[in-house]
Amino acid sequence: MDKLTNIIEAILFASGKSVELPMIAEKLEVSMREVKAALSELEARYGSEGGIRLLQFNNKAQLASNPDYKASVEAVLNPIREKELTRTILECAAIIAYKQPITKTEIEMLRGLNSDYAVHALVELKLIYPCGRKDAVGRPILYATTDEFLKRFKLNSLADLPDYDALMAAITRPETDSYLYAREEYREEEEEESGGETPDEENADGGYEIPDFLRGLDESDLVKIG
Repeated sequence: MDKLTNIIEAILFASGKSVELPMIAEKLEVSMREVKAALSELEARYGSEGGIRLLQFNNKAQLASNPDYKASVEAVLNPIREKELTRTILECAAIIAYKQPITKTEIEMLRGLNSDYAVHALVELKLIYPCGRKDAVGRPILYATTDEFLKRFKLNSLADLPDYDALMAAITRPETDSYLYAREEYREEEEEESGGETPDEENADGGYEIPDFLRGLDESDLVKIG
């Protein structure tokens, strides 16, 4: 039983989200009774004061941080999470949200800048996804926002997006286009030289301020483990 408990703990930790109990039982070739007994052991192991809690709902289980420590978790993770959304990425996210479905070339025409890195980052963050191909020369990939986009920015639907002109004005960079283009090229050269790893861009300079809706961090981003 101890081994099964440890195995289930490892599964939930690696998943970072809820896992169906019947699937655990099926794949591990154990009974549901054994799975639930192992989960009871996990609950007892963590206790009420531990940093980790075991959540069980709808025949699923998930590891989460103890809500009693939410403020401390946010203090450390919020800056890290926000760095994932650099200014370039925010611009592309806003354009895609309003203009979807849209191709990368169309995004670049609106921004006047190369957007390879931003689009790739948004896909990696699961905020956008390839939703098809445009009926045009080369059949370029079309991108649209995901449910994770709505969840991350605390939107019930795309109808809750703020005014487009106001949003785009808020995320317009203060520097000149020529300087920005040079900086984008420099960033891409650094990425190639570093074997594909892209250094963090600054989140704010020149008085730039992230729009409120793009600052949103869903609570589940902070409580999930893994």
